[in-house]
Amino acid sequence: MDLALLAYIAVMSMILCIFMYVDKSRAKNHEWRISEKSLFTLAILGGACGGVLGMYLFRHKTKHNSFAFGFPLLAAIHIFFIVRMLSQY
Repeated sequence: MDLALLAYIAVMSMILCIFMYVDKSRAKNHEWRISEKSLFTLAILGGACGGVLGMYLFRHKTKHNSFAFGFPLLAAIHIFFIVRMLSQY
């Protein structure tokens, strides 16, 4: 169960990081964008760590307060629960 949860969070983080890259590329090319609602949904569902990584790696959405504070807060919550879960063993 623990390994499955860690794998799930890792996969969701990779997906959100890739989505941040794709959205940044589309923004540069003035193409259709991924909605902020979709990005936050992925973050809430376990991808927040990847969202933070993608945000700073690709310099995307760093000036939006909802992302600059929301993604790190969600990532901290996810990390807290992971550490708590792992420390029980």
